Amino acid sequence: MTPLHDRILVKRIEEKETVKGGIIVPDTAKEKPQEGEVIAVGAGKLHEGKRIPLDVEVGDRILFGKYSGTEIKIEDEEYLIFREDDVLGKMAKAAKAASAKR
Repeated sequence: MTPLHDRILVKRIEEKETVKGGIIVPDTAKEKPQEGEVIAVGAGKLHEGKRIPLDVEVGDRILFGKYSGTEIKIEDEEYLIFREDDVLGKMAKAAKAASAKR
């Protein structure tokens, strides 16, 4: 799947479940994470005949709005696809490494 123009394909990064006091929160009651990994990017937005490349790359971890994007399913995997304008921020390399250790 290759997104068009300034769209990006993102896979949500699920937080690890921690159980405190023996209470298990069902998946239906959990909030969906607002962090994801960029899986694919489009070629960029066209502006006055010039293509403007995206600021995000495949493999970047990003933050996005709670209601951003459109959920799609590809080969039984759930992804989000949205415009780069919906990206709130990009995680620094140090933050990626720290969250991977959790």
